[in-house]
Amino acid sequence: MIKKNCLYLLIFFTLPATLFSQVKLDSIPVISNPADTALRIKNLNPYFSLHVDSTLRYPLIINKDIAKYYWFLKNSPVGLKINKDNGELTFKAEKSFFLSGRLKYDYEYKVSLSVQNLDNPEERVDTSFVLLFYNTEIIPSKVKPTVTNTLFIDEGDTVSFKLQCDNGNFPIEEITYFSNYPIKSLTPVTKCNDDFTWRAPFDFIKDTDKDKIKKLEIYFIGTNKFNNRDTAIINIIVKESINYPQQVIEFEKLRTEIDHYVLQLKSSFRLVDKKIKKTKGTRTSFDLASASTALGGTVFSSLPGRSEQTAGKILPSVGVALVPVKEASAPNSSSDQNTATLIRNSIKRLEYLLADNTLAGEKDPNILTKSNKLKEELKQSQVQLIDIPIAEENLSQKELDDYFNNPKVNKKYKVKHKAN
Repeated sequence: MIKKNCLYLLIFFTLPATLFSQVKLDSIPVISNPADTALRIKNLNPYFSLHVDSTLRYPLIINKDIAKYYWFLKNSPVGLKINKDNGELTFKAEKSFFLSGRLKYDYEYKVSLSVQNLDNPEERVDTSFVLLFYNTEIIPSKVKPTVTNTLFIDEGDTVSFKLQCDNGNFPIEEITYFSNYPIKSLTPVTKCNDDFTWRAPFDFIKDTDKDKIKKLEIYFIGTNKFNNRDTAIINIIVKESINYPQQVIEFEKLRTEIDHYVLQLKSSFRLVDKKIKKTKGTRTSFDLASASTALGGTVFSSLPGRSEQTAGKILPSVGVALVPVKEASAPNSSSDQNTATLIRNSIKRLEYLLADNTLAGEKDPNILTKSNKLKEELKQSQVQLIDIPIAEENLSQKELDDYFNNPKVNKKYKVKHKAN
């Protein structure tokens, strides 16, 4: 046993040294840090939020000797500065900047920042950061129309004004409107600086409206992104007015209707007057014949012959017999004379009213009164002459006027004054 162990030891010690040289120890290698050579800003904050009336003082740090570098800004807002030697950002957010409009709330200002080696211009860093200002004081936005709260207009007039806005912390983004009467703006109204335009129709005032005026209330509501609202109220007092273009058309139509009716009456007057003249001529012929027979009877009665005396006795009876024939063939009716006089008077009255109610321009303030007066007179004449047939002759207006204004005809119907 002892010999066997000694053999093992001998074999171990006789192994070659190369075998031991291939065995390596387990170890961790040492890693050395490379040199920090690239220029960089070590503490740049990409986003700054400042309260109004606060102060910013923020020194920027680089990984190089700061004395050899130059700092500068681009697109910087009013008041923001940087020290060109040490890279310290400074800003005092004075309220006057915001009141004057040079700075805005809740607006992200993107500022470009650069740092450059004074000796080597190629060694440079260009970056940027965002600067935003906020205010805890709530300034409400308001809708401000460019007119007073109360307007006075007439029917047919057009009212137009601009809807301006005084924007506070949060600007007005949308404007809507509603009113106590259904109306619609002729121009769209959705945002600030839009124009509201409305024309008052002539039928806006109803017959039941008191004092012939109507109050229109319009509510303009401005809303910001947080659904906060501001309301501006405009009161429009609308007074009743005359629709002159429409009334002039209706007046001219009425005038044409009266002119046509007058021509019809002149034609009827002509026929009635001729009938009266014919009847008068017939009755005159009968009267002359009757007088002639009576006179002839007297003459024949004085003659010596018996036959002549017999004729003298018969002729007076013939004259007497002509009287009923005359009344039957040409009755002495005073109704025709009265009818002609009535027609003539109606014509004269209508012509006088047409001349007396002529329009004094396109906007005659008495156009409604004149139209109503002509309508009333035309209706009265039509009712008064309702039983008189209207004649339709193929005579011109000049022919009818010449007959109606004939001196002989005028003399016949002229009113005669009795001498005292």
